[in-house]
Amino acid sequence: MSASFASALTAAHEAASAQHYPQGALYVVATPIGNLADISLRALHVLQTMDSIACEDTRHTQGLLRSYGLDRPNSQLLAVHQHNEAEAAQQVIARLQQGQRVAYVSDAGTPGVSDPGARLAAAVQAAGLRTIPLPGASSITAALSVAGAVAPSQASSGFLFAGFLASKQGERATQIQQLGLEARCCVLLEAPHRIGELAQALAVLGPRPVTLAREITKQFEEIVTQPADQLTAWLAGSPQRSRGEFVVVLHPVALQDDSGEGLRVLRLLLAELPTKLAVRLAADISGAPRNELYEAALKIKRESAAEGDDDSDA
Repeated sequence: MSASFASALTAAHEAASAQHYPQGALYVVATPIGNLADISLRALHVLQTMDSIACEDTRHTQGLLRSYGLDRPNSQLLAVHQHNEAEAAQQVIARLQQGQRVAYVSDAGTPGVSDPGARLAAAVQAAGLRTIPLPGASSITAALSVAGAVAPSQASSGFLFAGFLASKQGERATQIQQLGLEARCCVLLEAPHRIGELAQALAVLGPRPVTLAREITKQFEEIVTQPADQLTAWLAGSPQRSRGEFVVVLHPVALQDDSGEGLRVLRLLLAELPTKLAVRLAADISGAPRNELYEAALKIKRESAAEGDDDSDA
């Protein structure tokens, strides 16, 4: 057993063993994205007690388990990755139907977000079996938590997770054009060998602030915010800056004030269409925030109803 995690395993047992862990359930376990100490106590306990562990890469997971002093025979590890997820899910379901407890881990972070796991969870649920999340490390939320990406209004709050953009230049340019019209914070992922191309493509967004977070939780972690059109120059400042896995956060932007045009279009459409359809079309036509147009539509409807009541009283 690794001396550095021996006390953690004891603490994991004391903290998490009292919880009920039903049989025939899939436990979706988040694992560290770089720093081994980011594992949760409940995850350590579950990984000790499972009958089987499904994983993206058996060799990687075996090494991870050994780092914590949790050796497992290869017969208890089942490969479930992006190339075999649909087929391997049936093997997991068969084990669950036998009453086994099965954990699923991807190579790093939370399964089913950018890594495999979503199809497995869907198949297990479709079979009438239970899925249980064990939350933990995520590069997406880690980057967002320190990016300082403050929404200028309620209409631009929240964020859009876009993941990896297309590798083909034309498709990627189209995607970035669409993201440029998105007022909310947008989160992308990128590999080191493609970060330069992505930075060049993002230059069309001009001064829009972009946070690059690389090697999150690792020794050479670096997080910097630059205008989109200066990312290429920043990366060129040092070869080290293009190394490691990247989370790219496009900060939210204030929409142009198209409220007048949006309301004009909305009033015309409300006279002929249901509220939700009128709001959606008005937002598409004018570029005004859909949430604001929906609130305006409800107000217009209330005012119209009140006028109708006044007319009937007269």
